[in-house]
Amino acid sequence: MELRTLRYFVAVAEELHFGRAATRLHMSQPPLSRAIKQLETDVGALLFTRSPAGVTLTAVGAVLLDEARALLDQADRVRVRVSAAAGAAAITVGILGGGTDPAVTRLAAAYRRRHPGVDIRVRDTDLTDPTCGVRAGLVDIALTRAPFDETALAVRALRTDPVGVVMRADDPLARRDRLRLADLGDRRWFQFPPGTDPVWQSFWNGGMPREGPEVRAVQECLQAVLWNGTVGLAPLGHDLPAELAVVPLTDMAPSRVVVVWNEGDTNPLIRSFTEIATTAYRH
Repeated sequence: MELRTLRYFVAVAEELHFGRAATRLHMSQPPLSRAIKQLETDVGALLFTRSPAGVTLTAVGAVLLDEARALLDQADRVRVRVSAAAGAAAITVGILGGGTDPAVTRLAAAYRRRHPGVDIRVRDTDLTDPTCGVRAGLVDIALTRAPFDETALAVRALRTDPVGVVMRADDPLARRDRLRLADLGDRRWFQFPPGTDPVWQSFWNGGMPREGPEVRAVQECLQAVLWNGTVGLAPLGHDLPAELAVVPLTDMAPSRVVVVWNEGDTNPLIRSFTEIATTAYRH
């Protein structure tokens, strides 16, 4: 069995969906399906039960999943040890706007356990570069939010979060249970500086041009709302000062938490980081 085929199998087994697994692996679905069928032929048994309701693991598939994960973990450790011998056992991680998300804590602990000898350097970045320096070569991989220009980048989604509007707690609209973007049409919004990725800027502007003070960091966003009475968008689920409130938006697309790295980068530490992040954000 090739390691590549085992990685395909693990992706399908974890997603229980060939389409999602293909997206995760950055490949089309037909070659993935062929690879799994060939693996079933090699094993001599069905690994998945396919039905209109979805895909489930067979008993044989469940056994292979445990073994495949162990083999892939060992392969990653071999690569890391070889890299360490070559003096390359280090990875630089970019994190957008701080790392207070509990999933980041789980990821850090899991990565540390898997790679205790790797030097992990963290670059905390502001909101003006959604790739956290990946495109500029300042970091190897980043934990960030989409959407942004993905040209020449590899992106894997980890989680989606609903989006709301942040405003002062004494704002009349703060008493509403839900809002629409049209309810905010006459408001000033905080803005990212000129030169910010236009896809990213458009998303956090609700899809249309806005006017308001420029900000670069999360705390600057909150202070702009507090001092100027501006509004802006933010993912739900984060603690805010008592003076501020966040109201869910019914017509705003969710924000995707993603990992991103340069397309074609074969560093095994990046691949391992991505796999561990996928598990950490699933809990």
